[in-house]
Amino acid sequence: MTTTEPRTYPFNSAEALDLDPFYAQLRKQEPLSRIQLPFGEAAWLATRYEDAKVVLGDPRFSRAVAVDRDEPRLRTRKSMSGGLLSMDPPDHTRLRRLVAKAFTGRRVEKLRARTQEIADGLADEMIAKGAPADLVEDFALPLPITVICELLGVPFDDRADFRVWSDAFLSTTKLTPEQVTDYMERMWAYIAGLIEQRRREPADDLITALIAARDEEDKLSEDEMVQLAAGILVAGHETTASQIPNFTYVLLTHPEQLAQLRADLELIPRAVEELMRFVPLGVGAGFPRYATEDVELGGVQVRAGEPVLVSVASANRDESVFENPDQLDFAREEASQIGFGHGPHHCLGAQLARMELQVALRTLLTRLPGLDFASAPERDVDWKTGMLVRGPQRMSLSWQG
Repeated sequence: MTTTEPRTYPFNSAEALDLDPFYAQLRKQEPLSRIQLPFGEAAWLATRYEDAKVVLGDPRFSRAVAVDRDEPRLRTRKSMSGGLLSMDPPDHTRLRRLVAKAFTGRRVEKLRARTQEIADGLADEMIAKGAPADLVEDFALPLPITVICELLGVPFDDRADFRVWSDAFLSTTKLTPEQVTDYMERMWAYIAGLIEQRRREPADDLITALIAARDEEDKLSEDEMVQLAAGILVAGHETTASQIPNFTYVLLTHPEQLAQLRADLELIPRAVEELMRFVPLGVGAGFPRYATEDVELGGVQVRAGEPVLVSVASANRDESVFENPDQLDFAREEASQIGFGHGPHHCLGAQLARMELQVALRTLLTRLPGLDFASAPERDVDWKTGMLVRGPQRMSLSWQG
């Protein structure tokens, strides 16, 4: 199946959560293949689990090189330069260390009670209003937005603005290039204004802590601080807000596993890990790594200077690692899923996202008995389009009582 001409990528439609079966063919016959995204130079695509971990974790593969290259990408605009995702150690390590302490397992567990309180409040409002309800607007979006706003110190009343602005970070075709630039600039100006306010009126939040690192320890430039805060704000809610309805959709379309969870809520942490493995969140691979020297990978010689993209969704379905990978199995004992990434750029907020997803599932299963689609999936779910991530933009649900 080897081809010399790059294949058009991504393979699958952005709608729904099905993973294109062509990935399975590539894993078996051409684990490292040439692809061409809508924008940027051609690249290699890694589809196997072990190869993915090498690209994501080996220092011979660099993110920083992409800043000066026409990196392969799904949208016109390149990734934001200067952010954590465009850095290599030690610069990346320096910035990551400044905010990592806010996302440790211990700190996140302290947030669990508050997160549960927020989730219960949202469930109360859904119950009071009555079914059907839109899971996205009524629960999935406000839950992580409220948590990250409180953690950062962003006024919750401004959430409508930065929800719109955050689309600029994830849009492929939903927004025009001019809109993307405009929204990003508005968000950066907004964050810069918050920083100035916190300088005058410090608070017990992450923005104040970043200011201390900038003004007292001189470890953070002004631009780095603005981009860090903006990145945390977007990443801190968007992925979880997409995965809550994604997980709910998968459970409602897998009634046996849903019944299993309802019968034993202690399975929820394992269910979250398995759902992270099972759900292909990204429309396609992104954030290429560039080889800094010749590297043997997947039976191919990747030359120094060539970009490699990782299909996390394909790696999480690798049959050489996961038994019956296309089945949802809460008893799975194999290797860890890499839905939160791997290596230096492993998701900074992974523990926060895990906790929020656990709280969300527990709340939905206990507070809304008999949760189901209001009528049928094809009528009750509208899928996002023109975005880097997949998921419902509307999900109409009902429940008993």
